[in-house]
Amino acid sequence: MAVTSASGAQSASGGLWAQLQLQQARRNADQAEQQAAALQSQARSAQSVADRAQENARSLQVQSRQAQGDASQARLNLATQNSVGEVQSQLGDLKTQISKVLQSEPLGATATTAAPVVNTSGQQTGTLVNVTA
Repeated sequence: MAVTSASGAQSASGGLWAQLQLQQARRNADQAEQQAAALQSQARSAQSVADRAQENARSLQVQSRQAQGDASQARLNLATQNSVGEVQSQLGDLKTQISKVLQSEPLGATATTAAPVVNTSGQQTGTLVNVTA
């Protein structure tokens, strides 16, 4: 009977050992599931951050293109203003020159007398002759 109780004790301790292993396996499985759930949550959060960053990058690209267009338009306006300024300056110079010409003696106001030229016949040419009677 002593052999039977020893084998019964071994059987009971083997059953207890198997139960402990089963509980440990359950704990390990539960921990693995919790860790997987936490990692999935982190992955979703990281994906959300990445999506927002990508959308922000798209928005910045659009703003950059708009700013580039504004800069090009500003350069064009500046070039136009410079051209208009040059034309106005040249027109002012031309106006000054015209004013000076108009303020000088009018054409024909001074009579220039040409020296008479003697031709081969001894006659003077190049003089004014009054033909009105």
